[in-house]
Amino acid sequence: MAHKALAITDANFNHLLATEQVILVDFWAEWCGPCRLLTPVVEELAGDYAGRALVGKLDIEANPQVAAKFGVCSIPTLLVFKNGQLVDKQVGAVPKHVLSHKLEAHLAAS
Repeated sequence: MAHKALAITDANFNHLLATEQVILVDFWAEWCGPCRLLTPVVEELAGDYAGRALVGKLDIEANPQVAAKFGVCSIPTLLVFKNGQLVDKQVGAVPKHVLSHKLEAHLAAS
């Protein structure tokens, strides 16, 4: 079964941060072209890291509170959290290996 990226919302975000897992959050919007290009990459990462890290997408239009809290002004923005703390950030669409490298670095430091 293929793993899908988690739907992250203003309502479930703090609950997710309470876990000790490494979490990659893709801040996106339906109207954002680069965000749409990044969607298959994020979905692949969700499968690649199933059981090791959480990978999710947060629609900033429907969930503006978390985006505002972390000062997300440009999308796509990808934030990496570990033990509830922001540990890495990527603004703009990037190849899969860039995001994999960020996740691996924080998983290795566990």
